[in-house]
Amino acid sequence: MTRLEIHPFADEHVPEAGRLLAARHRRHRADRPELSGSFEDPAFAEKQVAEAWALADASGAVATRDGRVAGYLLGAPKPSAVWGPNLWVESAGQALGDGIEAEVVRDLYAGAATRWVDEGRTAHYVLVPASDAPLVDAWFRLGFGQQQAHAVRPPLPVYPRLPDELAVRRAERGDIPALAELEVSLPQHQGLAPCFSAGELGSVEESVAEWEADFDDPDFTTFVAEHGGRVIGSAVGCALTKSGSNNGLMRPDSAGFLGFAAVLPSARGLGAGRALGETVLAWAAEAGFDVVATDWRVTNLLSSRAWTALGFVPTFHRLHRSIGY
Repeated sequence: MTRLEIHPFADEHVPEAGRLLAARHRRHRADRPELSGSFEDPAFAEKQVAEAWALADASGAVATRDGRVAGYLLGAPKPSAVWGPNLWVESAGQALGDGIEAEVVRDLYAGAATRWVDEGRTAHYVLVPASDAPLVDAWFRLGFGQQQAHAVRPPLPVYPRLPDELAVRRAERGDIPALAELEVSLPQHQGLAPCFSAGELGSVEESVAEWEADFDDPDFTTFVAEHGGRVIGSAVGCALTKSGSNNGLMRPDSAGFLGFAAVLPSARGLGAGRALGETVLAWAAEAGFDVVATDWRVTNLLSSRAWTALGFVPTFHRLHRSIGY
């Protein structure tokens, strides 16, 4: 059998890369049928590859055998400084053909990453189907570790029964000061060990102003949890189409989104987080969604335990590597 050869990704590789992506997604849906079936269509998948290739400063590598594409890797930077000098392989950014070992992705990375690092892009992010254990392992052996989990589960048919001392209700304008405090508390928590997130910390005053401006937005539904008459937690539900970090092959059809949840540090352990999560799940059923998605930093011990305990099953892992250390 002819050996695989590694080449730079080019325009002529897009159609065959789309074919490989459609096959990869078909295998992925065998494990996670909640994902959209649209991407199993090679023409639809090709469009996703073409869009990824059209991004500014996109580049990558292909593995070919006898002139045919057997695998590809494609990435592009994001302009936000939050991610550092970055390069992202998004959900449409990689696929291997049937019978091609996951090990080949390491050769593809070697073929693509020289340019990325030469360009000064030393913070690398890659989205990998969570159920593809050999592929995840191959990325781990490239020095990547898991940063984020993207997950789904069905909605709940009924709203949860709560302990007598705990109540969950729709937020009112009078809750805005408490909502602002909770919004700031999440990045504060994620800045602590073992998460050490570098996300920007806004002020409560800035958050109050944003809530005042956006409170009546019909696209977002906000709930608060009360204990002893005091607001101690909040959660926001919306359509998954409102999420900028859950798109492409990651986005199921007819999906709601648990987009935010936080509980004040002094009130943790009372069950408010689970009550808020279950309330958003029941709201999603009421709103007509077929599935609910969420995502979390896996180093956030509270969210990673709470959402898996609530039945969310990962669909994609976001992996990360910082070059040079």
